[in-house]
Amino acid sequence: QLADNGAATPNRNMVINGAMNVAQRSTSETGVGGADGYITVDRFDFDQNTNAGRMTLTQESDGPSGFANCTKFACTTADTSLASGQHFVMRHLLEGQNLQRLKKGTADAEPITVSFYVKGNASATYVCELHDGSRQISKTFAVTTSWNRIELNFPADTSGAIDDDNTVGIFMIWHFSAGSDTTGGTLNSSSWASSVEANRAAGISNFFDSTDRTFFITGVQMEVGSSATPFEHKTFAQDLIECQRYYTQETAASGSAYKRFGQGSWNISSAGSVFIPLSTPMRDSSPTLVSKAAANYLIYSANATDACTALAINTESNNGTHNRLVALTFGTSSGGVSGEALSLVGNNDTASYIALDAEL
Repeated sequence: QLADNGAATPNRNMVINGAMNVAQRSTSETGVGGADGYITVDRFDFDQNTNAGRMTLTQESDGPSGFANCTKFACTTADTSLASGQHFVMRHLLEGQNLQRLKKGTADAEPITVSFYVKGNASATYVCELHDGSRQISKTFAVTTSWNRIELNFPADTSGAIDDDNTVGIFMIWHFSAGSDTTGGTLNSSSWASSVEANRAAGISNFFDSTDRTFFITGVQMEVGSSATPFEHKTFAQDLIECQRYYTQETAASGSAYKRFGQGSWNISSAGSVFIPLSTPMRDSSPTLVSKAAANYLIYSANATDACTALAINTESNNGTHNRLVALTFGTSSGGVSGEALSLVGNNDTASYIALDAEL
């Protein structure tokens, strides 16, 4: 029976962190809105265009049976008068090389089923869209005050082949608020078609219609076929490693003011290199460094410390295809001996961190 409904098939879920278990950046952020980016739960990106609405975004210890976590939106500033170009969406971006099983753009193209669990403070209607950059299809879904599993079937698309590389192959997009530019047409829900902006989210509710508004989501799955199978649960370690391909963050443990982030050596007396080992190769071999200001770090060597004046990715060294080390360069005002070993540490800062970003 398991084989018949697909539940025994490993790796059928193309979504990463669908159970919302990993949140490397933060578990709670207030005043979210007006800016794009990955904010709390890993691999779920937010895009808000000039909307005055604001919300608190959290990873919650809540969910339907079998799920420990979810993402929660809670409106804190309403916006009941949306301008035509305004929108608020959540997105999950999938690499093209992970989507070749869809056979999209060929005569053998496969249908796609997207499923997820949702609830809210009141009934509402939102849209889930699949978009390949030029072609798209959208489906509405209803939210109630109880957890419900939404199952949306998207037909096969014999046009628009997906490149077999590490760029975006499909955008999975949830529309929660939008002006007439995105809602003024007729929802394109029956078949894939060239993207028409007005047809992408017609018929949705406005999440920012009230400060009472909430929305919860977890158990996101995208799979080949015309029906949903039970959610494919992964271990926390599997989820974390998959997320670290796109973003990895090392943070000082509680009370650790001089956290060690990496080792290296002095090149000259005022500059050198630090190497950070990776648990998994990142999507981009030259990720972006995300850190505090250089002054929040020290170089420790020969039982002495020197304050950092500069810290950056060494793009010249990070040019491998499957590298498991990332090189940073640093500068100081004085201090070292060429060739001497050193460590990059926090500068008496219990909130210090080093992160590397290779998000889509």
